[in-house]
Amino acid sequence: MIAAACHCGAVTLKLDAAPAEVTSCNCSICRRTGLLWAYYALAQVQVDGATDTYVWGDRSLALHRCRTCGCVSHWLAFDPGYDRMGVNARLLDPAVLAAASVKLVDGASF
Repeated sequence: MIAAACHCGAVTLKLDAAPAEVTSCNCSICRRTGLLWAYYALAQVQVDGATDTYVWGDRSLALHRCRTCGCVSHWLAFDPGYDRMGVNARLLDPAVLAAASVKLVDGASF
């Protein structure tokens, strides 16, 4: 089990495995917040702690953030048939990310 936590520790995530790949996106929100995404099946992640959500654009995703420190922890899709989620890999210990490759995504162009 791999652990991740927001800055204050109020929101924690437990992942089945370390990510083999992470995504660096330059869309308007990721560029401004410095998010780095690792993707998992919903069943592979346990999230504990209270979050607030931020929704924008086509309203397909909700970004979850800690109510106390404001760190983005993950995103969830509104489509109940979508069985994956994004975890903010910046919440992981840097040693966990050392072996992960980084995929650059041009989200600004969509």
